[in-house]
Amino acid sequence: MNDRTDAVPAHWHADTQDAGRLVRAVYECISGPAGAARDWARFRYLQHPRALSLRTVVEADGSTRAAVFDVDSYIADVEAFFTGNDFHEVETDQRIERFGQIAHIWSKYEARPTPDSPTVLKRGANSIQLCHEQGRWWVFCTVWDNEREGLRFDLF
Repeated sequence: MNDRTDAVPAHWHADTQDAGRLVRAVYECISGPAGAARDWARFRYLQHPRALSLRTVVEADGSTRAAVFDVDSYIADVEAFFTGNDFHEVETDQRIERFGQIAHIWSKYEARPTPDSPTVLKRGANSIQLCHEQGRWWVFCTVWDNEREGLRFDLF
């Protein structure tokens, strides 16, 4: 695991010292205008080496399935979308529950073409599990679903 703080920018290390800040840092990594390079080095630094992501996929018939990714397969999956689309994920609410060295964060978000745009592309919720080891927080698992017909956005 990359736990060396002298080999990364100071703000990357600072991101890992607070669970709520860590989540906001992940949003910063994946946000940007169409075609802009995302900060995948920082994103990888925030993720546990064995981290997983799960996105709910809605099929044409309305059924759902889970698409599961490790860090590199997630990046490969979203790069084409980010190349062609303005996308800024903005956190609208956060709830943190912590017990010892683990934390669970519910993070509501809105995706917008720019951070301050009145246009909402989509809304949803991330369920993020963190672990604290080697003096820092790591994202261990991120599971998310987007608001849609029949799925209310009033989680908390």
